[in-house]
Amino acid sequence: MRSRRSSRPEQLGLSFDAPGLVAGVDEAGRGPLAGPVVAAAVILDDLQPIRGLADSKALTARRREALFDEIRAKALCCCIAEASAEEIDQLNILQATLLAMRRAVEGLRLKPSRVLVDGNRIPVLKVPAEAIVKGDAKVKAISAASILAKVHRDRLCQALHEAHPQYGFDGHKGYPTPEHLAALRAHGACPAHRRSFAPVREVLEG
Repeated sequence: MRSRRSSRPEQLGLSFDAPGLVAGVDEAGRGPLAGPVVAAAVILDDLQPIRGLADSKALTARRREALFDEIRAKALCCCIAEASAEEIDQLNILQATLLAMRRAVEGLRLKPSRVLVDGNRIPVLKVPAEAIVKGDAKVKAISAASILAKVHRDRLCQALHEAHPQYGFDGHKGYPTPEHLAALRAHGACPAHRRSFAPVREVLEG
């Protein structure tokens, strides 16, 4: 019997050549101190291949932007979903990430026969799913999802920067860089900051 603490939980053991529509799922924004965590789900069209799909972190911002538009144009369907900073504080970052992933899958126009998720955890879904460690570098649909999630979240950070320029969200994207931590100490937390994350909590308590 599989332990509940297994590092590789699976709903079903799946074969990569099983028939039916396959959705790739990935997230962006688990580590930042502010903003939502974003997840995307993508079902690619085999008749419209997209060249250059890769882990979003391995691509330049310009290339990600171009692929974002191409994925949206050529995929059979895709969905981008979020879990807010408030939900992160209420649920914890892991559960909020799984919630965003579930929302992304459930928001697809077409129902996949199976779902492949980057990492080692999967959300509760109504279809079979499998977690694939480093899947964003191995499975094109997951690579596509990673690009959608990353670009969407980067755009949210640009909007955050315009609303709260003193924090520099356009540069660090909410991650706990020295510059962000210094701004947090100088200006306190803004509404987008995740109150449950230690650096933010310490500023609020101090």
